[in-house]
Amino acid sequence: MIFTIFKKELTDTLRDRRTIIAMIVVPILVFPIILGLSTSVSKYFDDKQKEEVLKVALISEDTDNQFTQRLSAIPDSLGPKELIFRQDTIGLKKEISEDSLQLAIVIPADFDQQQKENQQSTIQVFHKGVNLGNKDRVEGYVSIIENTLLEDRFERLSLDKQLIDPINEQYVDISSKKEVIGKVAGGFLPYLFIIFGFIGCMYPAIDLFTGEKERKTLETLLTTPVPRWKILVGKMLVISLSGIAAAVFALVGMFAGLRLFNLVDIPGINEIIDGILTPSFIVGLLILLIPLTIFFAGIMIPATIYAKSFKEAQSVLTPVNFIIFLPAIIGMLPNIELDYTTAFIPIVNIVLATKEMVAGTIDFVLLGISYLVMVIFAALSILFSYKRFGRESNIVS
Repeated sequence: MIFTIFKKELTDTLRDRRTIIAMIVVPILVFPIILGLSTSVSKYFDDKQKEEVLKVALISEDTDNQFTQRLSAIPDSLGPKELIFRQDTIGLKKEISEDSLQLAIVIPADFDQQQKENQQSTIQVFHKGVNLGNKDRVEGYVSIIENTLLEDRFERLSLDKQLIDPINEQYVDISSKKEVIGKVAGGFLPYLFIIFGFIGCMYPAIDLFTGEKERKTLETLLTTPVPRWKILVGKMLVISLSGIAAAVFALVGMFAGLRLFNLVDIPGINEIIDGILTPSFIVGLLILLIPLTIFFAGIMIPATIYAKSFKEAQSVLTPVNFIIFLPAIIGMLPNIELDYTTAFIPIVNIVLATKEMVAGTIDFVLLGISYLVMVIFAALSILFSYKRFGRESNIVS
């Protein structure tokens, strides 16, 4: 009987265009579209910035000092520049604020004498902070000039560069690229399937309970000689399956965007993705998704039973979004690891366990605890739903 109810409700759910869009179309397309757009936009602005001619005013009484000479000699690898020589700062700030100038560098008149005496020279750089990238470019120019002046200074003093660098650090990172990505970006994966898993559960839950109340078919269903708990379980299975499907399609869309369409230009990204998408990882992820989506269904059903309209159900579930997403965000924070404390915190443990699975450093004892905790919470949510579903006042609108 549970399977009959499940089959009937699943058929009705798959006929709902809104549910199909939320469960399949949006999850599988949203990540490639977002990733493709963000990559294209970033590349466009980077290329545009490199092509933009940077107008730099050089203010000094001596326009032929070493700084201006070396700046003029820098090739346009950091972007084209136009040097404008000035002898005072009159109207300088106004020109920069109006973007007729992008940068201004005030060079001391005795710059060459200071360098000849091996002293430190102070230059002032005027820029507009809201114009991102301009400061980085001038820092690149100054760094090149500083290195050349330093070489001249050491050559003039007949000194070895190692005198100012007594220690040569060599950092050997024993972490694999997979571990680094798992720790840095692995938290995004569970956040993604938590979002779409929740959304995938939400629309079927509203339709199967609030929708049936609006259509006056829920009372008819309850008059059939079927125990109420079987009706609840049949509907809950459809809601959970929709959430799992939405989460899986979201992950498929993400990995397709990374792997098939090469939307991110990271060396070795394809090999890392292939290393992550192992059968054990996929099975482990699905095992974690099952109690998670059941938990989602269990907390949604009482809200959708209580609501009297589709709009009211959406309003009731909106605050629940924040309650669910907050622990997901906490799990993404750095330096929060899966241990014997966080393994007992629902949703946070799923996020952290997934990060460890992506990195390949999962502790199976902690994974088992995390899974058991989510199973307990899923069972409690089912019990709560059953008690709310059993109240006549909630069912009859």
